[in-house]
Amino acid sequence: MTIRTASSEDCGKILHFIRQLAEYEHMSDEVTATEELLREWIFEKKKAEVLFVMEGDTEAGFALFFHNFSTFLGKAGIYLEDLYVLPQYRHKGYGRALLQRLAQIAMESGCG
Repeated sequence: MTIRTASSEDCGKILHFIRQLAEYEHMSDEVTATEELLREWIFEKKKAEVLFVMEGDTEAGFALFFHNFSTFLGKAGIYLEDLYVLPQYRHKGYGRALLQRLAQIAMESGCG
């Protein structure tokens, strides 16, 4: 198991995970995202980031997050919007690994 940062070439994979999560939540009809929108907002405008947890060469799960700011704390934080692991890869610690990597990113960014 490894974790990698998504690139603009991954927009189709990101959309696939978004659709899988929406199906799991019984909200498929609410997905209006497209690969083009994801490319624009995640990679061109840099409004979010995506991590994939990998089993070999296969994306097994993803986490989409963005940076926010707390006026009460006076510093930035990380907001986890979505975390999803495909059913066939569950119970292997992949979700936990994504959360641990996000915590590491938060600490490295001074959010902790």
